[in-house]
Amino acid sequence: MNTAATPTGLSSQGRRCALMTRVGSHATSDHAAIRARSRVETQPTSPRRSEIECIKAGHTSSVLAMTSDAFVPPGFEPPTSLVTDRFRLEPLGPQHNEADHAAWMSSIEHIRATAGYPDGDWPPASGMSLEENLSDLRRHANDFTKGTGFTFTVLDTVDDDVIGCVYLYPPASEDYDVTIQSWVRADRADLDVPLAAAVANWVATDWPWERLDRCGR
Repeated sequence: MNTAATPTGLSSQGRRCALMTRVGSHATSDHAAIRARSRVETQPTSPRRSEIECIKAGHTSSVLAMTSDAFVPPGFEPPTSLVTDRFRLEPLGPQHNEADHAAWMSSIEHIRATAGYPDGDWPPASGMSLEENLSDLRRHANDFTKGTGFTFTVLDTVDDDVIGCVYLYPPASEDYDVTIQSWVRADRADLDVPLAAAVANWVATDWPWERLDRCGR
């Protein structure tokens, strides 16, 4: 882990963003060494909340600061689809903005009570504007392209409506290779466990990580 001093005169969030930027700037060809150095000593938080805090503080996105080698091997082609009888996954992007926004805005308390969102800070209690959500989705799409994080929208197989979301991002602990978070709308709460299980099996078979942090699932 990089032990260089954190800049002073910044908020705690600013220091975290600065530290992640410094860690991401020291790339090597050794995947294991990079991944180990990329760990940051913070409590796990929602990828969305972490990025929103960085942007509002005037710092570069914490995820964008990392190099693709830090999370997946060079040349790895990430899967872009998972299909079951009840839902399917595809990469989250700006085209999902309105449906994604409506999905989580309708289920704020339910998502906060879901395993993997222990701090209760995301989703924000007051919600977000459609424009703010669009910026968030663009960052996630950029992360996917760069290989620094992978976010999938969860779609109903009947009407293609957004019913949830899945996040695959670097973990905060060296004990894991990836942190997996997911949520579903409150009115589709019966899919919470099946979704988490299906994603865990998918990650174990089709992705390059072995030690999965399922956030208590």
